[in-house]
Amino acid sequence: MSQDYFFGYGSLVNRDTHAFHATRPARLKGWKRMWRKTALREAAFLTVVPDDSAEIDGLIAAVPGGDWAALDLRERAYARRDAAHQITLTDPVDTSTPRIAVYAIDTGAHFAPDRQSPVLLSYLDVVVQGYLREFGEAGVTRFFDTTDGWDAPVLHDRDAPIYPRHTVLSARERALVDDLLNSRGVRLIRG
Repeated sequence: MSQDYFFGYGSLVNRDTHAFHATRPARLKGWKRMWRKTALREAAFLTVVPDDSAEIDGLIAAVPGGDWAALDLRERAYARRDAAHQITLTDPVDTSTPRIAVYAIDTGAHFAPDRQSPVLLSYLDVVVQGYLREFGEAGVTRFFDTTDGWDAPVLHDRDAPIYPRHTVLSARERALVDDLLNSRGVRLIRG
């Protein structure tokens, strides 16, 4: 019997933010990441949108207990999409073709972030820390290069994190995030 999995491309890449088991590095073809806002959340967050020329790094994780309904509820701002044939695994999870989904905001239900719905630096810190641990500095650079929407305002909430699963970054990790944001001319705003 094949295990069901889902592909994470944001905070899920940071293993300190969840208790999902059987996580493995993977690549998703045909999708790119974007910073977007919806009516369902106050802050902007990551989604993926179809792009035949794109390929992004992330992790797959086993669906806990095979309970898609519970996972769908947790990911309620997103719609679940089949991605099994767009995933490349560095180490196959079993001999059969597993079911793998990716969660994405429905087309037409997301918009460009603004000052009222900015990207949270505490969320971005979590994501970058995960990419650094899983894929090294080259992986962090690929994350920035394969994510659209860096013209979005980023709320500097590092000293009083708003993101509920925030983590503490080392001085090296903070400097890496800050340098990459500066190199892209990202606007940091204060609350």
